[in-house]
Amino acid sequence: MAIAVRAGYEISYDCPQPTPMILALSVHPSRRRDLITPDRFLVRPPVPATEYCDGFGNTCHVVHAPQGSITISADFLVQDSGEPDAVAPEASQSPLEMLPVETLVYLLGSRYCETDRLLDFAWSTFGKVPKGWPLVQAICDFVHEHVTFGYEHANPGKTACDTLKEGRGVCRDFAHLAVTLCRCMNVPARYCTGYLGDIGVPPEPYPMDFSAWFEAYLGGRWYTFDARHNMPRIARILIARGRDATDVAIVTSFGPSTLTGFKVFTDEVPHQDQGVMRALIANT
Repeated sequence: MAIAVRAGYEISYDCPQPTPMILALSVHPSRRRDLITPDRFLVRPPVPATEYCDGFGNTCHVVHAPQGSITISADFLVQDSGEPDAVAPEASQSPLEMLPVETLVYLLGSRYCETDRLLDFAWSTFGKVPKGWPLVQAICDFVHEHVTFGYEHANPGKTACDTLKEGRGVCRDFAHLAVTLCRCMNVPARYCTGYLGDIGVPPEPYPMDFSAWFEAYLGGRWYTFDARHNMPRIARILIARGRDATDVAIVTSFGPSTLTGFKVFTDEVPHQDQGVMRALIANT
């Protein structure tokens, strides 16, 4: 049964000098048709924003933040199918020579996914697991069991190898490690970021944040996997996909800047409240 989700964010920075920024915060083009209200990109103080589509198909904006404070925000309603992530235990793994050429980049190492350093570990750990869905699920099971989640473990420089060694991290670290192990085992895997609220599950005792998961190419299509939660979830709202977090950073600053405020929200809106919520969003 379809549901409505209110999602958005308010992010503030302090810049000691005028600073160019690239922002990847808009709902992914594949979800635009599901928007109930516009995903309006607001900047205070108002500055021009140039929109473009990057090489991975994500919507990005370029802004020139003035000296002082800048706040970027959005507040919108989006419809979701209410269906959990697809599960396809029979999904097969294609031989390298049969893969679509556009998936091959997701077999290569990247900034946070050092396939060369984890290749031997991956094959010694998962080499006897049946290929296809069982292999990717075994990788998710391993990462979910091996890595302890906690925001206190966040480190923007942490790589997949670091996560494996430390055994702790945040959702991006779970995704990076799983992506790397999949690539080592010749399964194309791409990193995803977006909204994932506590909808249909008991609420977690953590502040709301953007979430990270990944997609693996099996059986001729991309399937969603989530090594942190390791269970099908509903109401994922995709923002961006890429090789790793470098490609989908919500803000890339080309100069010094200090994060001074960060709020993300993702909540289901009951049907009887949707009219009131539309009016509230329209007046913000």
